[in-house]
Amino acid sequence: MVWIQAGNHPEHPSRTAPHHRRKFVIRALTGFSTRNPWKVIALWAVLGIAMTFLNGALVFRVTGAQPGDFLPAGYDSAAALKVAEERFGVKPDANTVTVLVGRSDGAPLTGADEQHVKAAAEKLGRKRVAMPPPKNDGPKFLLLDHSQTPLVAPAMTAPDRSFQLLSVQLTGNSMDPGLLDVFRAFRADARAEFAEAGLRSGFTGGIASVTDTTDAGETRSKVVGGLTMALIVLLNVFVFRSVLAAFLPLLAITFIGGVAGGAVSGTAMLTGIKLDGSTPSLIGVVLLGIGIDYFLFLLFRYREQLRAQPERNARAVAAEVSGRVGTAITSAALTIVAAFATLGIASFGQFRVLGPAIAVSVLVMLLGSLTLMPAMLAMAGRKMFWPSRALKRAPRPGTAGRLGDLVARRPVALALASVALLGVLATGLAGIAMDYGQGGSGEKTAATETAAEIGRALPADAWEPTTVYVTARDGGALTTGRLDGLSHALATVKGVGRVGQTTLNGDHRAARIDLFLTVDPQTQPARDLVAGPVRAAVRTHSPEGTQAHVGGTAAVFVDIADAVDQDLRIVFPVAAALIALILIVLLRSLLAPLILMVSVGLGFAATLGASALVFQHLLDKPGVAFTLPLVLFLFVVALGTDYNILISDRIREEMERPGPARAAVARAVRSTAPAITTAGLVLAGSFGSLAVAPDPGSRQVGFATAVGILLSASVLSLVLVPALAALLGRGTWWPVRPGRTKHRTRTPQAPQSPQSAPEPHHVPSP
Repeated sequence: MVWIQAGNHPEHPSRTAPHHRRKFVIRALTGFSTRNPWKVIALWAVLGIAMTFLNGALVFRVTGAQPGDFLPAGYDSAAALKVAEERFGVKPDANTVTVLVGRSDGAPLTGADEQHVKAAAEKLGRKRVAMPPPKNDGPKFLLLDHSQTPLVAPAMTAPDRSFQLLSVQLTGNSMDPGLLDVFRAFRADARAEFAEAGLRSGFTGGIASVTDTTDAGETRSKVVGGLTMALIVLLNVFVFRSVLAAFLPLLAITFIGGVAGGAVSGTAMLTGIKLDGSTPSLIGVVLLGIGIDYFLFLLFRYREQLRAQPERNARAVAAEVSGRVGTAITSAALTIVAAFATLGIASFGQFRVLGPAIAVSVLVMLLGSLTLMPAMLAMAGRKMFWPSRALKRAPRPGTAGRLGDLVARRPVALALASVALLGVLATGLAGIAMDYGQGGSGEKTAATETAAEIGRALPADAWEPTTVYVTARDGGALTTGRLDGLSHALATVKGVGRVGQTTLNGDHRAARIDLFLTVDPQTQPARDLVAGPVRAAVRTHSPEGTQAHVGGTAAVFVDIADAVDQDLRIVFPVAAALIALILIVLLRSLLAPLILMVSVGLGFAATLGASALVFQHLLDKPGVAFTLPLVLFLFVVALGTDYNILISDRIREEMERPGPARAAVARAVRSTAPAITTAGLVLAGSFGSLAVAPDPGSRQVGFATAVGILLSASVLSLVLVPALAALLGRGTWWPVRPGRTKHRTRTPQAPQSPQSAPEPHHVPSP
């Protein structure tokens, strides 16, 4: 960490303990960067631009859009998907769109209308749809061409003949803008074709819904992204009163984020790993948040040391500050890496790929924090804070100083108040439920209106059936007669509205039976129906010598629920144990890590409880998104620990000085509160931008993580942890108490005035 004991200085190479070797490596990196700032900045700029283009070209090749893609092969619905691909030619990246065709005047379809529909469908099924030229300026040779001839087939006609449905299949990643452009081109052709015959058309399901949601949220996403950037700039301007300090952090994050994105996509491409569609956006938010955090930690300490040492060369100060703060940043980043790396043991693939992807990204950010950021400090020097005159005057304690004094005077009252607040929020955990439905965006679009029209005339899953796949294990051929018993049994299951005809594959070794449920396949009743009566009927009535599996949306989410439940029981304790072990090593204490783990545990419970209160009770959702508890646990524990490490590090550093322990806590809070508050606001704002994402799960993750970060930065790091440290004194660091060992000396440091906190008008209120 950043405190230095006798013999710990780099001038003492005889000390070869891992702690000291780690500090030596960090100081070597930061020292080289501050001595050669322009070379380091130029290297990161070139890498950032190149890797950004590479990431843009590869990201949609390495992402999967179907939830079933991430299930282990042993689950029933995953086995059904495999049979569909191998025996019935279903493509794993197939996107099925339902096209509704009706008369423009609302009258029932006539025989002539149906002939027009048939002719138009055949024409559309023969026409190749070319992908429009890409809008970006990236390298064209890396882009995947999605031009294709769609598969168009009749599906069914409404009982009242108000419309006819067609099934259209396009292949490719439904998150890829290139494929969305192909669908838009096909949709325009289809509308024109049907309009010539006086018919109207609507499109829903799959890529049609994704396209409408993307188009509806495009402007909003740009506005929110712009506001997030504006928030970061304005906060930095408000805090530092400086041009460079406001914009250089964003420039650094742009370069580092480009390298990180390219590294993740390139690694996924080389290893054949499929990323979840939400992973790139989560990585972007995480890197923006923690990158700004780390730069702010450097800026605040840099400004503090420049004030205290006005005669010293700014580049030398940058080297010293980067080495000291770089150790704390390394500790915080490695905690995040370790926490997310534990997701590698998850069974659900969406978790298993998310963890390592974020871990790789954070490692790249750590490298940038130890090289590019120190280089920018050295390059700018004292001009980093121009035109502010803050370096030329002693700051007053301000709000941060008053908070530090209050924590030192009333630690018991503040600790109890913090625990009470967290406890009230945690009451939302009572009756919490998980929502495994896809849920849609909740927005009214053309696709949702078309789906609603279909739903008023046909069964709930008329265009998205639950399918039973049967394969022969005895080497014999299947016949429809052999499967009649299974079909009849399924027809008697309450909740199954209709059973389709049995369809055999080419060699008659496999069969499929479509079930049309009376409930929406994306709801909990459908999942209960599939998990219970449907699968029970399949197990009981499958013919001897055959093997049957249940597939479809409801079946996939039944198995996802089971996989996630297992992962929660495994990943939670493993991640908590690993983080605790890392904290013990980093803090060289047994009691301090316990305090931090208990505090972040309370923060996690409060955050998840608050999320349940908002989404499940206030907004009347079926529950919180099934990914939320695990992702939130890692984000709040790992990212929240960043702030706890920073404040704990400063408390220990201050306790190395002679004097009362409570005075040391007051100084630590006074010096660190501005950095933690500003960093917390930036990180919360970054995650808050996800609260307007099209995907409901991402919205919940964004909202909940923003709340968790604010709680971590304010209640935990600035009140609860310092209050407990004030109560326990130097015993917080048991068994090695700082400031008590006689042979321990301190390296020379710049004198620190009690008035070392920034001026009150430069500090957001904690």
